[in-house]
Amino acid sequence: MALIPLQYQLDGPKHAPVVLLVPPFGTKMSVWEPQMPELTRNRQVLRVNHRGHGFSPAPEGPYSVEDLALDILGVLEERGFSRVSAVGAGFGGSLLLWIAANSPRTLERLALLAGTPRTPAMHRWDRIAARVRGTGLDSVTADVVLPWFTPDLTDDRPEVAARFTEDFGGIDAGAFASICDAVSGLDQRNLVAEVRVPTMVVSAAHDPLLPPGHGRRLADGISGARFEVVSGAAHLLGVERADRVNELLVEHVAA
Repeated sequence: MALIPLQYQLDGPKHAPVVLLVPPFGTKMSVWEPQMPELTRNRQVLRVNHRGHGFSPAPEGPYSVEDLALDILGVLEERGFSRVSAVGAGFGGSLLLWIAANSPRTLERLALLAGTPRTPAMHRWDRIAARVRGTGLDSVTADVVLPWFTPDLTDDRPEVAARFTEDFGGIDAGAFASICDAVSGLDQRNLVAEVRVPTMVVSAAHDPLLPPGHGRRLADGISGARFEVVSGAAHLLGVERADRVNELLVEHVAA
């Protein structure tokens, strides 16, 4: 399949080293807003929107993880960035794992937030995809969005949860279903051992989607990887605990 020209945005001081930020599926590049002030101090920050998210095109499926990863490599190539540090969140991190194993010279340092070496069978993303195709995106909003935040955030900062729910509603349904199919059978355990770049894996203590055990297994499989657990957050830990996540990211990819 041809590369899809993803929507992207570049911020920060020109000529500074580049940090690439890859969001979780179902969220747009704005998920990284809490990280921007810290990371753009001394880095150029490149953010992307996946297929069907924001203004990125939404071609007919099926999609594979490889297709989605190659989209990202296409953006790097277009900008002439041959070597970057990168941060991936949720299943967005799976694309960076693919790149780390298949295009090892591209990545200098890697941070994976709320990641996993393989999709848990109980997630049944194939069923989510079928529901989206049958009855639309609204029919899965609660299932997809609920694990993103702890009840504390939903109670204390309802406007944050509402904004992400609204953003999810704007995604192209066909593209989202095709992405769900791509991640439903994802198993990267064979790739993990091939990752050779300095890697940090960060899990959220209260992530119902990918609890810390997933991050621990991911970190255990990558030689020399550092593993951290952030308290007081669910799946979108970079939003809910931006303070701690920013500390870790600055240390690892922008020190």
